[in-house]
Amino acid sequence: MASRILDNSAAMSDVSGLLIAVCPKTTPLHTTRAASPIATQQESPQAKESPLSFRIGGTEFTPGGFIDFENVFRTTNSGSIITTNFGLIPFSNTTQGHLTENRLTAQFSRLNLKVTGKYGANDVTAYAEMDFNGNDAGNVFVTANSHTFRERLAWVDLKRKKWEFMGGQSWSWITPNRRGLGPVPSDLAVTYDEDGNAQVGIPYTRASQFRAVYHPNERWAAGIGIENAEQFAGSGAGEITFPNAFINQLGTQFDPINANNTTPNVMPDVLSKIAYDSDFAGGRHFHAELVGMVTAIKTTIQPSPAAAFQTKSAVGGGFGGAFNVELVRNFRLLANAFYSDGGGRYLIGLSPNAVVRPDGAPSLVHSGVGLIGLEYQPTPKTQFGAYYGAVYAQRNFALDTTAGAKPNSFVGFGGPGSANSNNRTIQEPTFDWTQTFWRHPQYGAVVLITQTSYLTRSPWFVAIGQPKNAHLTMVYTSLRYVLP
Repeated sequence: MASRILDNSAAMSDVSGLLIAVCPKTTPLHTTRAASPIATQQESPQAKESPLSFRIGGTEFTPGGFIDFENVFRTTNSGSIITTNFGLIPFSNTTQGHLTENRLTAQFSRLNLKVTGKYGANDVTAYAEMDFNGNDAGNVFVTANSHTFRERLAWVDLKRKKWEFMGGQSWSWITPNRRGLGPVPSDLAVTYDEDGNAQVGIPYTRASQFRAVYHPNERWAAGIGIENAEQFAGSGAGEITFPNAFINQLGTQFDPINANNTTPNVMPDVLSKIAYDSDFAGGRHFHAELVGMVTAIKTTIQPSPAAAFQTKSAVGGGFGGAFNVELVRNFRLLANAFYSDGGGRYLIGLSPNAVVRPDGAPSLVHSGVGLIGLEYQPTPKTQFGAYYGAVYAQRNFALDTTAGAKPNSFVGFGGPGSANSNNRTIQEPTFDWTQTFWRHPQYGAVVLITQTSYLTRSPWFVAIGQPKNAHLTMVYTSLRYVLP
């Protein structure tokens, strides 16, 4: 299964990046797409000293971001730039499996704006984040290297007494938090990786949503929300096989079989989340959370030109949990897991949400991810992270009995004769090292970020004499200037 979030992909190019913090010793130096307790300069204790902040009336505006110079090297040609296509790393019996790839780019650079104000009893925060990782032209690297500017995050959060409401585009509640249930990027736990596609084992989307959260006290928070759904059934040809008689009818009902970004979703995904936070033993932090999700798939077919239309649906869901704890000062253990029936697109698109049976009814796919990691900050300017993550997608197939089907052909995912992009498991161990060379609250910071990862993927069906696994080693090296 190809990664749902691919760099320069025709289907979707929603990838993510890294924010660096200039922060005190007790907090991590940076965060990938939101990883650390302090993710952006404006969210650190030094933010008030930023020369970029300004006020209009009672509202404070704080721009931020970074300029990035990055080198990416991979031992096989995955066809990726800063965003690794986890689901389609090439096998050793292909030409691409014998080619290395190397890329220099400033595409990871980012701009953001945080707006805060207090209006009566209401504390309001608005946040917008943009980067240059949009759908690039095919010739983008030939001369101008003009990468597409795009929206990553855009939300408004209102807090009033014990209640909190958030609306806009934000990270999904499926994504594990480091603390609380907040949408601020620094509240999330998505590793220190430099890879724009995060880390195998981290479930996430960035989608339009609305949340309502209740805070009974400083330790507990619980909420319910809705998020944009998507009837996801595999990235590209060969991922999912539809019943032969209904291929043309079903292709427009799923994303991205026909690169379709207007799927007729029957309802939003409904999510709920509860979190507990506590400090112990002189300020060490502990966070734990549980999340649940309900989703639905709906299809319509016409068995023959003279027959009536038939509409069928399936309702699924998922559940997960995460925790992180500072075992000793500046040394953290974190873990997360999520398992679902129909939530594969939340797994970086590495599993389909559903397949369609020969009778035209949707059948949900069971899939899950898990990650465990260690993070250590021995000095205020040095930070290490080590992680292991994996994704699993269960096969779901049936004999195609519809008109025109070839003998002994199958519909669904992972069946006999299926493409080697129908992945059963994908695994990724990673080691990260971040070094701050220089920083100043008035002038910003210069930071070196490195990531070394080893990827393997194993498909459900392997033809006789073909390799059982694909392997890839990759190294990211980024020199970054962070705005003050």
